Amino acid sequence: MRWSQLYVPTLREDPADADAVSHRLLVRGGFVRQLMAGHYSLLPLAVRVRAKIMDIIREEMAAIGAQEFVLPALHPAEIWQRSGRWEVMGEEMFRLKDRKGADLALGMTHEEIFTVLSQELRSYRDLPQMWYQFQTKFRDEARPKSGLLRVREFTMKDSYSFDIEAGGLDRSFDLHKAAYERIFARLGLPAIPVQASSGSMGGSASVEFMSPSNAGEDLVVRCPGCDYAANTEKATSALPAVVDGPGLDAPERFDTPNARTIEELSRQHDVPAERQIKTLVYVVDDQLTLVLVRGDHALVEQKLIDTLAATAVRPATAEEIQAALGASPGSLGAVGVAGLPILTDEALRGRADMSTGANTDGVHLRGVSVERDIAVQQWADLREVTAGEPCPQCSTPLEVVVTIEVGHIFKLGRKYTETLGVTVLGRDGERIVPIMGSYGIGVERALASIVETHHDDKGIIWPVAVAPFEVAVVVLGTSDEKVVEAAEGLYRQLKGERVDVLLDDRDERPGVKFRDVELIGIPYRITVGSRGLADGTVEVTTRATGETQSVPVAEAVEHVHKLLTAVV
Repeated sequence: MRWSQLYVPTLREDPADADAVSHRLLVRGGFVRQLMAGHYSLLPLAVRVRAKIMDIIREEMAAIGAQEFVLPALHPAEIWQRSGRWEVMGEEMFRLKDRKGADLALGMTHEEIFTVLSQELRSYRDLPQMWYQFQTKFRDEARPKSGLLRVREFTMKDSYSFDIEAGGLDRSFDLHKAAYERIFARLGLPAIPVQASSGSMGGSASVEFMSPSNAGEDLVVRCPGCDYAANTEKATSALPAVVDGPGLDAPERFDTPNARTIEELSRQHDVPAERQIKTLVYVVDDQLTLVLVRGDHALVEQKLIDTLAATAVRPATAEEIQAALGASPGSLGAVGVAGLPILTDEALRGRADMSTGANTDGVHLRGVSVERDIAVQQWADLREVTAGEPCPQCSTPLEVVVTIEVGHIFKLGRKYTETLGVTVLGRDGERIVPIMGSYGIGVERALASIVETHHDDKGIIWPVAVAPFEVAVVVLGTSDEKVVEAAEGLYRQLKGERVDVLLDDRDERPGVKFRDVELIGIPYRITVGSRGLADGTVEVTTRATGETQSVPVAEAVEHVHKLLTAVV
């Protein structure tokens, strides 16, 4: 490709609204342009990178025996209603009606649609199956941001496995996990596999692949001493045991007129946060529910959702709280409360001599024994793990890392096949419901995540495997026939060697050309100029290191080919 024919609208200045490195560099480098919030046009350079990412994914999917499909992006509501997710997906699902008034949705994911296809499987002999596609997904994000990292329209590689039994699902899951590890390694993308919540997808085992980045919105808890790693929605830790004093024979009221928060109670009345019970009030599937955690701990809402298998969860309003408990937030507690579900974090199990609200404004209770004084209906791990807490496996202090989710794999079980009536004939002649797995990679998010990992102050540094071009031949002096001839010769030779090469034949100053090549991140640059040609050489520059070597013209192609081969 010749740069004079290529559309690469590079910018000298950063876009004002770019809040992530990848957003800034992809716009400046002429890879993407925003149409509206959460919707981006991919320009030629981005299309080339995207295609290479997809090719790598295809190769690894083929290696584990997966077959490629293309399914519709527009779905009838009836299928989603049958699975129960028409309501669960809430406002993130784009919904519309056709001219006949039928309800439709733009696909957020394709579990239901692949399951419908699987209804044509007849016998155990047809299984296992692993099917996948690249398809546009639509999610009405409330706050799209960070360029391609959080959008409303994107390409997903989603695959689905169908097996006879749990052992087969384990094998399909492990095959995908290993394939994903190879994919991210080939993309040059560090990705930590972590335990995760399945959320609205349903199912049991769930593993996210998380790439460390300051642009991320997910926190991963990991142990530097062993292999433990989990999303904060799933993470736990081995808190040290607490030995409480005997406390009081019964809770005792004390006035706290100006203490409405954990911190105020601690400061004004000398009650440490770790000796307080924080009472949170939620509406869980229309049921007012009390959620108790230690005063110095934070609730993870996804843990609450997963524990109760809830569809809809929200904090109760002040009016709902007042009507149920007779007090305002800041003076709430569960002592003596009957008729409402009380869910309590495991860190409070066995605790005594604690303080909590008395359900009277401006009054608290001291000397509370959790199991004696509170009618706990369910115990669960509900709290957020923080850095420095002991690892649950080896007790090493845990780290908390900011990450981007680049892949997610689930063991779905039989949720969709049972709901949508999929059965096959078993070996014994009885009907069997196949068991499913679901496995996704966001293609454009992976593209942006690579930029987050591979860049410097000059621009992007693409790994060779996904670079829009592997080599740029830069012509210094387009009016010099010898320079042009030498550059054209190298360009032809590289193309003959099946190297993905870009010839910068623009009539621009050298500084402009160098800056553009560095900005768009081409791994290797061959500079052809009259000064070097006078000595029979050209310069070969490695983008990642900035190292430049003078190489005889006749050896330049072989030299670059060796560099590319060594990287691969």
